[in-house]
Amino acid sequence: MGTRMEVAQLESRMSSEDYRKLQGLFHDPSGAPRSLSRAEFINQAWSSVGCGSKEEYGLLFDSVVITQEHCGLLLDIDTLKEEGCIDWAGLCSFLLLELSDKMKNSRTSSVPCWMPPRTLTCPHRDPIQKVLHSQSSGQYLTVSKGGTVGQWGVDDMSLLQTYRLQNCTVTPKDLWVTDVVLLHNLNKIAVSFTSKEVCFYDILSEQNFSCKYKLQGLKFTPWCLDFWMDPSQPDQAVLTIGDIGGQVSGLYFTSAQISLFETLGLRKDSDSADIILWEELVRGKHHTCYTLTHQAHMPAWVRKVCYLGSLEAFVSCSTRPQTSMVIGWREKESSSLRVTSFSTKRGVWDMDHHRGLNLIATAGVDHMVLLWNPFVASEPVCALSGHASSVTAVCFMQTKQQLLSYSKDKVLCLWDVSSQLCVHRLVGVFPKTQEDTRTTLFLHEERQLLLLSFNSQLLLLETVKEDRKTSSHEHPVTCVLYNSLFRQVVSSDSASSVICWLADTGRKVKQFHRCHGNSEISTMAQDGTQTRLFTAGTDGEVKVWDFKGRCLHRMNAGLGRAVRISQILLLQRSILVMGWERMLTVFRLHSFSQSFVEPSEWKGGVQHRSSVICAAFQPPHTLVTDSHLSARSKEDPDDSIAVTQLIFIPGRTSAAATVGAADLVSCGGSGRVRFWSTSHSRLAGQFTAHNKELGSIRMTISPCGKFLVTADSEGTLKTWDIESYCRVPDDTTTKEPPKLLSNVQLHHDRVTHLELCIHGDKLLLLSSSSCCSVALSNLQGDAIGLFGQEEPWCLNPAQPLRPQHAPKRDRRDPKNVGDTGQGEKRSLPASSDTPVDPSCSTSAGGGEEMWERIA
Repeated sequence: MGTRMEVAQLESRMSSEDYRKLQGLFHDPSGAPRSLSRAEFINQAWSSVGCGSKEEYGLLFDSVVITQEHCGLLLDIDTLKEEGCIDWAGLCSFLLLELSDKMKNSRTSSVPCWMPPRTLTCPHRDPIQKVLHSQSSGQYLTVSKGGTVGQWGVDDMSLLQTYRLQNCTVTPKDLWVTDVVLLHNLNKIAVSFTSKEVCFYDILSEQNFSCKYKLQGLKFTPWCLDFWMDPSQPDQAVLTIGDIGGQVSGLYFTSAQISLFETLGLRKDSDSADIILWEELVRGKHHTCYTLTHQAHMPAWVRKVCYLGSLEAFVSCSTRPQTSMVIGWREKESSSLRVTSFSTKRGVWDMDHHRGLNLIATAGVDHMVLLWNPFVASEPVCALSGHASSVTAVCFMQTKQQLLSYSKDKVLCLWDVSSQLCVHRLVGVFPKTQEDTRTTLFLHEERQLLLLSFNSQLLLLETVKEDRKTSSHEHPVTCVLYNSLFRQVVSSDSASSVICWLADTGRKVKQFHRCHGNSEISTMAQDGTQTRLFTAGTDGEVKVWDFKGRCLHRMNAGLGRAVRISQILLLQRSILVMGWERMLTVFRLHSFSQSFVEPSEWKGGVQHRSSVICAAFQPPHTLVTDSHLSARSKEDPDDSIAVTQLIFIPGRTSAAATVGAADLVSCGGSGRVRFWSTSHSRLAGQFTAHNKELGSIRMTISPCGKFLVTADSEGTLKTWDIESYCRVPDDTTTKEPPKLLSNVQLHHDRVTHLELCIHGDKLLLLSSSSCCSVALSNLQGDAIGLFGQEEPWCLNPAQPLRPQHAPKRDRRDPKNVGDTGQGEKRSLPASSDTPVDPSCSTSAGGGEEMWERIA
């Protein structure tokens, strides 16, 4: 007989599209809401959604009824008992309660301890409209109503530079910025003006903040902006505009990494910016951009907009009670939006969305903070009362089950969402200002700081750093390598630091600071002798170091531009650098006679339509790049997902590849792993290793080619046995996964890099994460420890490995079948023997044959 746990497994396996199908069952053909009996619900859900069994849907129905009777959530319990029916609102309430219980059990609420507030020296003379944070540089930007841009340092929040946005459309005294948004990974900002235009400025141009495009001819003045980019397909992006006429407009970009708009034949203004007319976009003149709009808020002003990629919907708010919040649902194969309106007593000033809980918080003019289920418009999930004045700003803490809210009477409240209680109030620390003061709120969770603007004043609130679990770095770790020559582990972080660790004990050996100034180190590599370390910074440079910390060479990969380098590939006589152009940047070793090295040439621009993110080399002269594997396929639409990592399988000889066996592995943003036969240019096998909604995954393969390890954005690591996977030639593409050996969670955030290494006679796994940790473990999932922890470990062969931090694990999978990223996590029981192939080489960098040219 089924259990409640099986119901929870059904919920976790269902995707957002499955929930949309489920929602459709509770509407009759005319669109009116209806209730379903037990038999109707089971049969229709099983045939329409098809994600689970009839028994599981029966258990789900019974759980909803029992929960509603117990909590008294429905108004007419007698009718429920008599007729045995449930509606969509009742099902949603049950799911939210279940999610709340899970969140309670998974993490406890913590109250921040604020340090005394600090007023920053501000260059602005008029109200600050927006505070932004650039992930690539780590710096902060403030933009004022008059077009002044302030650039702030990462560490001490000192003012670095001040710029003035140019717009020849209006005179400087009439310039009025209404909102600004950062275009992630495009090195641009979009700025809206009262001149009924949106301008796109290039942040990293030779002339800082030069105007690239001007979108003109908008019907109403744009008042608020939002930008969203698909993490798995960075060419797909959405810019949302809300205006004072009550209209919400979505601009869908299909080639964002290459060009936002088609520039051929466009006229330019005196700012040398390309002019794009709104009517041309609406008529579909630009094939790289199309629009969707609705006017549900009319005649009220749209106060805030955002696009939720997980729901494929636009969310907006206004101070008009009938349309306090509106969700515009994007319908497939439709040029219009399906609109749902949410009403409050006096309207809404602000809103925010929690991705994990799928809740929307609204800041009410009537002093109330409301939490909404986006699928239930009839009433909020709950109301948070405690403010005595209009609430002007709300902001979820995404890593916690908490919400910040700020009101006009200068009160900052911290709410625990699960208990619906205010756990902290901050008053009396904010500056005295007029009642109509414009206040913005910016929360940077990673650094635990809060910025509040009061007209032209900027106030910084930082929390006293919590006693967290062991951290290897003070900032997110970006890469980790193993050096067998020195028996050390080398790791880098987003604050441009490199740390060397003893692999035998986990102790820190040395640390090098500011290797690339304030720029993040995005990736690293070692040469074949393992005496030289290559670091790539987001400043566009690759630096060559010895292990005494001396910089020997600087490679001008970005040609003076700040670019994000994704991979450094070292060959016998050449070095390839890639990640931001359609070409590979090539450095020849004979040119390293000077300390500053210029690239010799570029290759591959003709073959690629987007940036080359990764490559793999197989001696003597086979080079594979990502774009050849990311072409769209009619049979499998997910083939359009960008490939982020390529690895040739060690030990798969060219002879095996010649007859059609897989010799190359790729992974990316779809959560899938694919095996390719390079000699036959065909897909030999593929399987879903992790939930595709978690974004890009990482992988590594053991030196013997027997084991594959994958990791996702939740810190979960999986080990697969691929010794015989796709090794026998076959004309078909297998979709069965290889044998899953372990499934554990070693980190609390995104895994950024993986490396399998041979240390002594043991095959060990290194993993780095955005949660600032570097972990050492074995293939069964037993964590040996975190580098930097208080108690060292000992890898002396005479002593067994003693786990320092037990990973999360479940029972062994009796069928050896890997989950699809949506089921439960499984792992092997602990074992004293670590899998290792005696034939594996102990050298991490030797044996590469001479490679004279780029294929």
